[in-house]
Amino acid sequence: MLKMHVRGEAGYEDALTALARRGDADLEKVEPAVRAILSEVRERGDAAIRDLTARFESRTQDHVAVPEADWRAVAARCPAEVREKLAAAAERIRRYHEHQRDPGFQYEEDGVLLGQRVRPVRAAGVYAPGGKARYPSTVLMTAVPAAVAGVERIVLATPRPTPEVLAAAEVAGVTEVIDAGGAQAIAALAYGTDSVRRVDKIVGPGNIYVACAKRLVFGVVDIDSIAGPSEILVVADDDADPEVVAADLLSQAEHDEDAYPLLVTLSTEFAAKVSTALETQLAALSRTEIASESVRRNGHCFVVDDRPEAARIADALAAEHLSLQVGQPEALLEDIGAAGAAFLGHHTPEAAGDYAAGPSHVLPTGGAARHASPLGVYDFVVRTSLIRYTPEAIRAQADLLEGLAELEGLEAHAKAVAARR
Repeated sequence: MLKMHVRGEAGYEDALTALARRGDADLEKVEPAVRAILSEVRERGDAAIRDLTARFESRTQDHVAVPEADWRAVAARCPAEVREKLAAAAERIRRYHEHQRDPGFQYEEDGVLLGQRVRPVRAAGVYAPGGKARYPSTVLMTAVPAAVAGVERIVLATPRPTPEVLAAAEVAGVTEVIDAGGAQAIAALAYGTDSVRRVDKIVGPGNIYVACAKRLVFGVVDIDSIAGPSEILVVADDDADPEVVAADLLSQAEHDEDAYPLLVTLSTEFAAKVSTALETQLAALSRTEIASESVRRNGHCFVVDDRPEAARIADALAAEHLSLQVGQPEALLEDIGAAGAAFLGHHTPEAAGDYAAGPSHVLPTGGAARHASPLGVYDFVVRTSLIRYTPEAIRAQADLLEGLAELEGLEAHAKAVAARR
C-alpha cells in the first residue's frame, strides 16, 4: 500500500526531496527514436505517418487528415445522451474560460501612446491520447479554451477517433481532425504534411514520446508544457472520510501505472484507515491492475503533526491536483504557493475538475506548478506591444534616448532618434 513517512523518523525529508524531483523526466531515453520519427515525417509527410501507424499500431489508414464530412458522420453516431453530457460540460468549460479573455490595453503618457494588442493564434493543434483509455474530456478541455480565444483553425490529433471523441470535437469547435497519435502526430502538426497544414501552437497531454516530441519541436511551434504522469495530493485531517480519500487517490491511480497518488495526514491512525479503504476499493475496480501498480510504485503518505507542516509538504510537491479535505481549506491554501488546481473541502472531488467543473484539466505535472499554469485562453493568444510618439514627445525624450544609445556604443540608434528632432 502507501509508503509511510512519519515526521521525525528517518527518511522523511529524503522521501520529500525525491518526490519533489519526480518531474525530472528521462526523456533522453526515447529522444533518438523521437528524433528519427520527426525527421521521417518532415521528409516524407503523410507516407511516413502511414508507415509509422502500420508499424506502431498494426493498422492502415484511409486518411491522415480525415475529410470533414467523414468525421462529422462518425460523430453523428455518438448516442444522443452522451452528446448531451458532452455539450453540457462544454458549456460549463466555455463559461469559465470566457472570464480569461484579455482585451489588451492602451494609455497615453506625455504624448506617447502605449499599449498591448491581444490576438489569437491562427491555428492550434490539440492532442488527445488514445492509448490505455479514450479521453473526449481532453478534447473539450483543450479545444474549448482555443475556441473562446478566437482561434480559427483548431486541429485535433488523436489515433483511431471514436464517435464520442469526434462528438466532443464537434461541440468544442474543432475544425479539422488528424487520425494519428504519438510523436508522428506532433510532427504533422509542427511541420505540416501533404494533407495537414502546420499549426502555430500544440497543446495537450500524451505519453513520453509525445512529451519528448513536443519538447523537440518547441521553437518551430509553441507548446503548452511537457506533461508527465497524472498525480493527486490529498491533504486530509481526522474529520475527513477515509473512504472518500481513498476514492480520490484511486481516481488518479487508475489513469496509469506511473501516476502518483499522494497523501498528507495528521495522524497514523487516519493513514491506516485510508490504507484499509484502498485495499477494499482496489479489489472492486475494473482497472485494478493499473491502479494497484500505481499505488505500489508511487503511492506515498506523509504523516505530519500540524497544518503548517502539511502546507510545507504540499508546497514542496506542487501537485497537479491538490485536494484539501480539511476544515477551513481556504485558510490552508493561503500557505501553499504552488498547485495546478485546488479542490477545496470534503465535498469537492477531483473528478469534477476532470469533467465539468469549468477549468481546463490540462495542468502542470511533476512539480511544474511552481512555474506553470493550467491551460487557458491565454495559451492561445499572442501579444503585440503598441508604441506611438508625437513629434513633441520624441523631441522631449531625445536626450534620454540618444544618451542611452551612446552609452551602449550604438551610434545608428542615436542618429535614428536625432533625425526626428
